[in-house]
Amino acid sequence: MTLSEKIGQMTQLDVTLINTTGEQRDIVLNEKKARNLILNHHIGSFLNGEAVEADVWFGFMDRLTRIAAEESRLGIPIIYGIDHIHGATYLSGSTVFPQGINLGATFEPEHARNTGRITALECADIGHHWCFSPVLDLGLNPQWPRFYETYGEDPLLASKLGTAFVGGMQENDEIAPYKVSATGKHFLGYSDPRSGWDRTPALIPMQQIHEFHRISFQHAIDAGLRTIMLNSGEVNGVPVHASHEIITGLLREEMGFDGVVVTDWDDVRKLMNFHFTAENFTEATYQSVMAGIDMCMTPLTLDFNKSMHELVESGRITEARIDESVRRILKLKFDLGLFENPFPRNDRFERIGRADSRAKALKAAQESIVLLKNEHDTLPLQSPKRIALFGPSAKSKRNLCGGWTIAWQGGEEERFPEKMHTIETALQKEFPDAEIVVFSDDVLAGLEQASSPKQKAFLKQLSAFDALIYAGGEEPYCEYVGNISDMRLPAFQRNAIALLGRAETPLILVLIQGRPRLITESIESTSAVLHAGLPGFEGAKAIATVLSGTVNPSGRLPFSYPKWPNHHLPYHHKQSNIYFFDPNVANQIQQGTKATALFPFGSGLSYCAFSYSGLSLKAENINGETRYTARVEVTNTGNRSGCETVLWFVSQAFGRISRPVKQLRHFEKVPLQAGETRECTFSFTPADFSYPDEIGQPVKPKGAFTLLTGRLETGFRV
Repeated sequence: MTLSEKIGQMTQLDVTLINTTGEQRDIVLNEKKARNLILNHHIGSFLNGEAVEADVWFGFMDRLTRIAAEESRLGIPIIYGIDHIHGATYLSGSTVFPQGINLGATFEPEHARNTGRITALECADIGHHWCFSPVLDLGLNPQWPRFYETYGEDPLLASKLGTAFVGGMQENDEIAPYKVSATGKHFLGYSDPRSGWDRTPALIPMQQIHEFHRISFQHAIDAGLRTIMLNSGEVNGVPVHASHEIITGLLREEMGFDGVVVTDWDDVRKLMNFHFTAENFTEATYQSVMAGIDMCMTPLTLDFNKSMHELVESGRITEARIDESVRRILKLKFDLGLFENPFPRNDRFERIGRADSRAKALKAAQESIVLLKNEHDTLPLQSPKRIALFGPSAKSKRNLCGGWTIAWQGGEEERFPEKMHTIETALQKEFPDAEIVVFSDDVLAGLEQASSPKQKAFLKQLSAFDALIYAGGEEPYCEYVGNISDMRLPAFQRNAIALLGRAETPLILVLIQGRPRLITESIESTSAVLHAGLPGFEGAKAIATVLSGTVNPSGRLPFSYPKWPNHHLPYHHKQSNIYFFDPNVANQIQQGTKATALFPFGSGLSYCAFSYSGLSLKAENINGETRYTARVEVTNTGNRSGCETVLWFVSQAFGRISRPVKQLRHFEKVPLQAGETRECTFSFTPADFSYPDEIGQPVKPKGAFTLLTGRLETGFRV
């Protein structure tokens, strides 16, 4: 390979440079532009687009790949990268699953596996062999606008679901002869910026990085993850794209990753004009390549190619360094079989959006709905005759899906499938004998004044309904466009909830949102609250079936729901995070009688009740190692079948490095018929509770520990 051919393999350009109009939604190839970039500049990768029909993608990808494979000197196939985040979301007619935060709420790795598998099933044939998912960041800062892409705040949960997604996508025999690569994002610490805004600096001690942020990536790497995308921000003062310590030292040398590292959108340039660590683009290129990147998502210019030539000619970067990255990129293409099968096919498109795939997406959505409040058994609704429906998500399809759906910021309403339900139409189908009346936001305007004649008349009107449902939350957003300065629900929603809460008819709040907007001042106005998150194309039906009781809710919060605007803690905070002058208040909070969250991690109600009993812990010596087995009996004490998520936590009393109040160590989703009892077990060794020191070396656990599940606990010593 010539130097230019090597550098071209390290370059990824946007679809707008090779289509006819320069717009993302245009998936029509301009062959003249494509030939110039591939034949003259040797570009090895392209990305992006929006949702169009499979035959349109096929035509585009077929011509693009043929130019590279049949007309270039070496015939090296291109690899196309795309943001299929929760299904093949940039393909019309595809199966769109719930977003990551909803999958986390299921506590069921199989849903993540299905998401990865079906995404690959639907996108591989059209030539999309590189999916920029899953997001393995931890959802620690609820203000962060990419919160909904994560699986939640716990590293074990993120690890289990992340590895399941990777396995489903990368180990999919149905897509033969093709293969698809997953991408772990965003390495690392991206999700916990100090300001809460996207791409802004994070200050995270290395010990915390090793103990929390590294874990989900490590598990995915061990499971065969082929590519990594980097954190767009900076950690401890150094942009990750320029951090040799993080990319080469941590990711490559310590964690053993030997796949392809790609930058995020134009992040090499951001070293120059956003982070200001480089005086010019060539210096930014030098910093990132020497830090360890393999491929630069430029994505709109050839500046990376030009700068790489300059750096080699000046002797600052050697061809040997370039060879390292090119070998990884070519190995990825070989491993995916692109040299043998570079061209897409159009004879299996009936597999896109098929019924069994949509059924899996529906089941994932149903199990992701979290019932947070249910006073006086308001839910399920019992044969209602009239339902009043309010809120910005009542008639919206796009709100159910969030960003990265059809388009970057979520497609326009008219671009969503005609057969997709809104909450209104799903309720009509679920309650065919009921009248569903939708009230616009304009109806509520001007009614805020308490005890005014208009308000009294309106509230009297509402007494004729059996239930009031307010579908509130957020409209779609993605990345920095979703930055906010106020975690509360918008004022017009708060006012509407307060008004409706004055009616005699029970008010059910359904939250369609990508992050937990504060509802502390609104929750007293409600009789029931559902956290629906972003449940995807099947989400409206999932919500309706939970409201009716056709589905017994089993979702559990994969994050701690904030209570206050200026104070938030994940469930695995330190003891010292709770500090009050009055020790009695501090003790009450530590014991859980006063909450640091409105709803703690793992919260979620059901239409039946579950009891825990008989917790026991037995130690055995096996080959010189102590192994503990914990057992507990879980009983469905209700009158209908349900599903309980059994969470096992461990708390360490003392440690050389201060320990979290508790950590999730095992979880299991257990289906139980009415009156049924099942024994659940959790086995572990003391070594499982070792924790990293400041440089990532394990510290042996010792002393007193507490094992907790349900409301039971038992102690043991190591």
